[in-house]
Amino acid sequence: MDVYPLVFQPLLKHRVWGGRRLVHLGKRLPPDEIIGESWEIADLPETVDGGQSCVANGPLTGQTLRSLIQQDPVAILGSGGHSDEPFPLLIKFLDAEQNLSVQVHPPQHYVDAHPEAALKSEAWVILDAQPDAKLYIGLREGLSAEMLIAHVEAGTLQDELIQVDAHVGDCHYLPAGTCHALGAGIVVAEIQTPSDTTFRVYDWDRTDREMHVAEAAACIDFEHPVPPEPLHEAIEKRGEIRIQRLCVSPFFTIDRLEAVEDDVLPLETGDQPVIIMATDGRARLVSDRIEDDVIEIDRGMTTLIPAALMGWQLELQRGCTLLEVRPSAT
Repeated sequence: MDVYPLVFQPLLKHRVWGGRRLVHLGKRLPPDEIIGESWEIADLPETVDGGQSCVANGPLTGQTLRSLIQQDPVAILGSGGHSDEPFPLLIKFLDAEQNLSVQVHPPQHYVDAHPEAALKSEAWVILDAQPDAKLYIGLREGLSAEMLIAHVEAGTLQDELIQVDAHVGDCHYLPAGTCHALGAGIVVAEIQTPSDTTFRVYDWDRTDREMHVAEAAACIDFEHPVPPEPLHEAIEKRGEIRIQRLCVSPFFTIDRLEAVEDDVLPLETGDQPVIIMATDGRARLVSDRIEDDVIEIDRGMTTLIPAALMGWQLELQRGCTLLEVRPSAT
């Protein structure tokens, strides 16, 4: 397969808590509909409705990410890739006009006993936040499953949630088993393992959605109810590009690239796929080998760099900010 940087058609998801702010990330929203999520890169099972990304640029237009992996897993995933292996990450933008439900995603021990579920660890990078917007990340120390259920029944669970101020640029990692909710007035880039399994425990007095209290209580990590603090790693500078590591997890790493002035970085995949998410400004991908082979990258665009891609450069314009996401080596 002749590979090139791949852009996929966004999969827009109606959510009761969504809004209209994804238009500011270049998304063409259906009129008069609230949209909570734009799935940028997805390779979920067929049982998940709308869980397969389709290529939107170049000769491979119209093909799904799943079909590309089946055709040439090494080209997409790297030398260790297999045709029956799903893409290792699910990449999204989220617009929370209202609070999301208080929820938890299954850890490995739950998945081992319930094969219909899928492990989900995720990270939020905050792109926009209204004044006084909050994240809800973790539970107060000393809570047990029985106490959690009692608080749910009494309608007092929100009193046990840890509130965190939402600051643009912060990255929060939420390992599977963390009780959490994205608060109202926040837009994030979300990087996660490929799962859509969510167990809700509280929905802020909304009454029209199913709760999964018993399942959530079985998944929450009560021994470590609060995840680690966000990373604050030093900024490295390559030419005019400032690079800061935001997240290191067993499943992915996230770096932020900021252009102080116009500059160029060679694209080096290291035999693994790389995801570029443009969060501000403009950039472009340019081929060293084919003249005029250029992919323009605007704010809100997500590009998958196949593992086998060689001979391309990333040109960042002054003021451009990108997230570079790489699956962790297994």
